[in-house]
Amino acid sequence: MAYTSDYPIINVTVDVVVLVAEEDELRALMVRRGGPPYQGRWALPGGFLEVDEDLQTAARRELEEETGVGTEDVRLEQLGTYGAPRRDPRGRTISVAWLAVLPSSAEPRAGSDASGASWRPVDTLLGRARVAFDHKQILRDAVERVAAKLEYTNLGTAFLDEEFTIADLRGIYELVWGHALDAGNFHRKVTRTEGFVEPTGRRRTAGRGRPAELFRAGVEESLHPPLTRQVLEG
Repeated sequence: MAYTSDYPIINVTVDVVVLVAEEDELRALMVRRGGPPYQGRWALPGGFLEVDEDLQTAARRELEEETGVGTEDVRLEQLGTYGAPRRDPRGRTISVAWLAVLPSSAEPRAGSDASGASWRPVDTLLGRARVAFDHKQILRDAVERVAAKLEYTNLGTAFLDEEFTIADLRGIYELVWGHALDAGNFHRKVTRTEGFVEPTGRRRTAGRGRPAELFRAGVEESLHPPLTRQVLEG
């Protein structure tokens, strides 16, 4: 089908930031570009929107095609729109970025036009790593979105398995916020905020210490009052 217009053609793409917290570091799912532009560099999974496709559908399709990671249980939220005039050397392109948080890192499998797929340390990617397009900025925005949402939502529980200890949850906050939190203060704030977490009635035994109480995510997604970074700092 041919299209004509008085206006220049602007392409639309989707990019997906998927984050996990493992081995005391925050990691992002990245693909190594198999062709130009930026051949060989790490990039976020993503690609061009098809003419009959919804934006979120495109994000899920590209994520699965480029990494092999199934999207049935992946909860995506729209992160932002990126449209700097020269962000893509192939032409004027606007990208709609999406964000997902997972409790564990499924083994990725490169596909489509990616030559590799891997979970990469976020600190490295945001440091001296050479990342394709403006994906370093998108990733930086995603981390800041997560850091902000930890204050007023239960997003931190999405990084964890169904059952977890308060120490596990505190570790997520410390990892994303980048500083230690007072353990007692954090425990009181979390357990006294109605609907944030719920006890399971079970405990986890680790070493010689007292078995730790296990919790699950509560029904409230919004926290009142919020858990501010400064108040909880250790």
